[in-house]
Formats: sequence, structure tokens, C-alpha cells
Amino acid sequence: MASTLDPLFAPRSIAVIGASTKDGSVGQAVLTNLILNRFNGIVYPVNPKAKGILGVRCYPSIMEVPDEVDLAAIIVPSTSAPDVMEQCGKKGVRSAVIISAGFREVGAEGKRLEQEVAKIARRYRIPLVGPNCLGIINADPSVRLNASFATHMPASGSIAFVSQSGALCTAILDYARAEHIGFSKFVSMGNKAHITENDLLLYLKDDSETRVILLYLEDLVDGRRFIEIAREITGEIEHPKPILVIKSGRTLAGAKAAASHTGSLAGQDEVYDAIFAQSGVLRVDTVEELFDYAVAFSKQPLPKGRRVAIVTNASGPGIMATDACIRYGLEMSALRPETTEHLRKGLPPTANLHNPVDVIGDAQHDRYEHALGSVLADPNVDGLIVILTPQAMTDIETIAQTVVEAAKLQQKPVLASFMGVMDVSAGVKVLERHGVPHYKFPEGACRALASMARYVTWLERPRTEVRCFVVDRLAAQAVIDRVRAEERCNLVEVEAGNILKAYNIPVVESTIAGTVGEAEAVAAKVGYPVVIKIASPDILHKADVRGVAVGIEDAEQLRRTHQRMMANVAAAAPTAKILGVTVQPMMRGREVIIGMKRDERFGPMIMFGLGGTYVEVFKDVTFRLAPIREYGAERMVRSIKASKILNGFRGEPPADLEAVKECLLRVSQLAMDLRDVEELDINPLVVFERDKGCMALDARIVLSQQAVAPKQTELQAAVR
Repeated sequence: MASTLDPLFAPRSIAVIGASTKDGSVGQAVLTNLILNRFNGIVYPVNPKAKGILGVRCYPSIMEVPDEVDLAAIIVPSTSAPDVMEQCGKKGVRSAVIISAGFREVGAEGKRLEQEVAKIARRYRIPLVGPNCLGIINADPSVRLNASFATHMPASGSIAFVSQSGALCTAILDYARAEHIGFSKFVSMGNKAHITENDLLLYLKDDSETRVILLYLEDLVDGRRFIEIAREITGEIEHPKPILVIKSGRTLAGAKAAASHTGSLAGQDEVYDAIFAQSGVLRVDTVEELFDYAVAFSKQPLPKGRRVAIVTNASGPGIMATDACIRYGLEMSALRPETTEHLRKGLPPTANLHNPVDVIGDAQHDRYEHALGSVLADPNVDGLIVILTPQAMTDIETIAQTVVEAAKLQQKPVLASFMGVMDVSAGVKVLERHGVPHYKFPEGACRALASMARYVTWLERPRTEVRCFVVDRLAAQAVIDRVRAEERCNLVEVEAGNILKAYNIPVVESTIAGTVGEAEAVAAKVGYPVVIKIASPDILHKADVRGVAVGIEDAEQLRRTHQRMMANVAAAAPTAKILGVTVQPMMRGREVIIGMKRDERFGPMIMFGLGGTYVEVFKDVTFRLAPIREYGAERMVRSIKASKILNGFRGEPPADLEAVKECLLRVSQLAMDLRDVEELDINPLVVFERDKGCMALDARIVLSQQAVAPKQTELQAAVR
């Protein structure tokens, strides 16, 4: 698809179907934008009721246009759109954008019309953007395409913007105009009936005019394909391009009623976080952040690391910036002694010679020049933030020029914050004109530089593959088949444990005891202390019905506990089928959770986090789409807040993280192999000291409501 989008973005001729003589109409606005912005091609207005519009000859239909047409900009009622698309196909039009509204966003009939135009586009192989969109813009001076009804043509630049919201596009264009931000491509996708974000990303991957890609998304058509394409763009091509995304809908209730901890925690927003994490995409929360980051990426070189230096003429903003740098994950550079000594030679005795470097409020350009040159030359500095607060004696424009010249001397990112608005405006213009990103306050510069450092971490990550283990898939499937034969979807703990064992995931030895006497016999065999848990296919969260007891030291305590547990469960779940209790040896270690939830759109998601009873309270978890790679498993383990506990804290030895990573990879393979498994929880997975392994102490598995036909995966094929 990407190779066929040239007629869309660089057409030699455009037919505006629905061009209008009516002032204020969309049909007239699109035609006006093409003409007044000096489109470097031929424009053909199409309207059966007009001979000419804006002094340009009009044609009654696309079939009457005498020449070939690369792009059709369609602004007709939705009911007429299928006929127009059919004519475009017969004419041989090479691409199209339907700007008109009135499709699936208005109801069933609109959805039918949209499906019809998409079907026609596919039949004639016409790349179609929209419908219900603002249009498309290519600000390249050699093209100057503005096939939209936006008020202004943006400046040319190296940032591509793709949006699912047309209304947001108009606001973005206005914002960018005020901030002097230019674009390479600007696309409003609308309803995505045919061309999707994946098609546009493939095109932008090879677009020489684009250095940074910005996306506003409300959903993804194909999340797995998105990961493949975005991973390539952000890290695998010769000149990688950062992708920055705003994904709306963070606060919507993502997870419906779910049986497992994983199910209740895995909402739609967590799915998108996982997709972006696996594809190297940087997610932001606001439009301001989006462009703060984009300008830095498009104008400055990437840092080699996270070590940042600050040069300021005011201690307060310098301290605030230091706090912000640490908060966003940067490190304050430790300046070399020779750098400090060199600073001493050119700065007054009252200056602070350590990071953040304070050149004092009365500093002129000469002090800034000395400080910037010294700090940027220090090998311990990966990036620099320059702060200026305007004083009566400050030569702002000259200092701005000094910053520009200093930035040219080293291949390190330099970001500036000239604090204020009116007093610093002349200096800000100098910075922007020469490609030094400017932020009204230092925190914005710190966030932007931190985003660049995160992207560098992604670029430098180890490249790993999906690891494939030899497992007994048939034994696991046999357990599922037996449960299906009993017309159940919920597996009891022992059944879930047998599936885990088939995938060589270590599981504590568990035995179901139907009576208290049997429980005593099992406990005597495995040795006290023991744990007993209610065994019932109807009870998944055992703690909710007081169906778990730990640390039982002897037979007498076991009998009392068993009697009390049965009474509690009978009161809390009187209709539940009780098989007895599961008896296990007591084990201690650091508790984590590994889970899986099969998303109806994107497939199985793997979860990892802090385990135990309070997993849904603390929600210290992270997600990835299966199958996960080895480095993905490592990132999952490192990304939760509790990773400090696992790495060893206050004298505790480190936990066996390699064993945890292997369990994550095995659960990932299980999720890809066993399509009947809808949800899975291993909680807790107790992790022992390094090289001592880990052990699943409890597991629950929920099957899909209907049996899923076996399907050989790539993982299975590799094993065989």
C-alpha cells in the first residue's frame, strides 16, 4: 500500500469533486486552498451546476475531465459517495480523499455507505483517506498540496502529523502556526474506511522529508501489525524516526467484569501501553507535550546518554530544573575537575561552578559563552539545558546568538528556556530561527530531553527473539478437553497446575483432599507447616470467601482450620461445588504475579507485577502482547516499582530474576499455543534467592465460553 500513496501526497493533478460556488462551503474552501496556496499541479473543479469556480473551468463529472487524475478530493453528500467512487474507479483515478461526513458516525445507514465506498476503493485499488476528515496537506515547497478545508497552510518542516480527529487537526494547525512549527505531511484519517495508520506509517517510513512522526489515535485497526511497522521505523531502519503518540481514552473503564486479577487490571488503555512499549513509541498525554518533544527531536541531535548539565543565571530556576530532570529520569552530570577549573577562570567568584552552573544574574553573553563552551566540551555531559531570566542588564538577543553558536560546536542536544514572554521574545526568535528548541519554563525542556534519552535507550536495546521451549502441549490440551467434557470453564487449582507443569513452569506440589482425614494424611506426607485452600470450580478468588489458611503447624490446628474454613465458605458461597481443600507445603519468598488475558481485538496480553492479595490495590503491574521477546520479559521485570525489592533491598539478597523471566516467556508461549485459555493467573509466584528459582503457589485458569479450534502457531512449528 505504501508504494501506491505517492499520488495521494504528490499528485500531478487533482479533481475537486463537489467544488462549490457558495461562500463558506467546504467545497469552495478546498478549491481555494489548492489555488491560493499555489499547488504545483493542475486542478479540475467538478460540479454539474457550474461552468467555472474562482475563475477555473468546471467539469460536470469526473468522467468529463480530459486528462489523467492522480487525486480526487470528494466533497459530496454521503449518499452520492458510492456513485462518485465508482466513477473515479472507471476513470482510473489513482487516489482519493473523502472529506464529506455522514457515514458510520451517524448510524447504520451511514455505516453501510462507508462499507460500500471502501469496497469500491479496494476493487479499483484506489488508496482512500477518510471519509469524514479534514483532508491532507503536503507542505513540501515542490508540491504545496492543501487538499483540506483548514484555514491556513502550515509552514514546511520535518514533522509528520497524522490524526484520527479532524477537529483536533484545525486546533493543531493554529497552535503550530503560533509556535512556528512546520510539517512535512499533515493527514486527517477520519473514519479510516480504507487507509489506516499502518498504511501511512509505511509511507512515512521512507519519506525523506519526515524526521519525526506524530499520531493522535482513538484506536488501532491492527495492533500487531502496528508493532511490526513501528518497531522498524523507530529502531531498525538506517535512519530511525521517533514516533510520538497521543492515545485518547486513558480514563475509560477498560476492563469489564473479569474472573482473574489479570482480567480486572487489563483494560484497553493497558493494551495500548503494551503496544507502544513493544514498538518503541513514546506516548504523551497532552498536545503541548507532543510538540515540545517533536521540536526537540526534529531540531537537535540525540543525546548519547541521560547525563544532563544546566547553565543558568538564576539559582531558583536552576534548582527547579534539577528537580525536574531527576523526576523525569535524567541524571545530573558530574562535571570533570578540569571543567570546573576552566569555569573558574571565566566566571565571577560568586558563581556556582558545579552542575547546575550559575553564571549569576548580571551575566552578559561573554559569561554564557564561557560557561556553555566549557560544559558542552565535558565528556560527562550528554545534553545541555540553558536557562535565562531577563534582568535589566541582560543582552538577550546576543545571549541567544551565543547559545546558537555554542550548540553548533558539539553534537549534543541543547535546549533553552528563556523565561518570560515579552522581554525575551527577540531572543526566542533568534533561537527558533536557528533550530534551538525553546520552552517557556525549564520543566518543558527537561521533559523533552528526557524523552530523547528514553528513545536512545530504545535504540540501544539488545535485539532478542521470541524464545521457544520444548513443552508437552498435548498434555495441557488433554486437561482442557477433560474440563470441557464436564461443561466447565473454570479450572480448579490442581488442573491449572497441571497445565503449568506441561509448560515446565515450576508449581508447588498440591493435592486435593476431600475430607479432613485425607488432608491430615497429605500434610503428614509433605511436612508441616502447610497451606490449605478451598478447592472449587465455582470459587476463583479464594481469599474473598476466607478459603485460604497459611502457616498451619500441626494436625490439631489443621482440623480446627479446616472446620472453620468449611463453615466460612458455606456461608459466603452456599451454592458452590466443593471438592475439598488443596494441601501444599508452606513456602516463603518474594511474591509476584504473572497473568494472561486474551483481548478480543489484539489477542493474548501477558501481565507481570507485584503479587499477593493486594495486587488490584497497588496495581504495580505492566503488560505486553504475546509473544514477548527475551528483552521484553526483562523490561517487564525492571519496569514495575517493586523491582527494587526483587533486586535486593536493605541487605536482602537479589531474587532469581532469570527464573522469573523464563516463566514469563513460558506463559507467553502457553498463551500462543492454547487458544482456549481466556484468562490465567499465577499468584503468587514466589521468587527465591538468585539461582534458587521460583515456584507457583496458586494458579487459576479460565477457558473461553466456546471451544476454540486448535491452530498451529509459529512457536509450535518451531518446536516440532
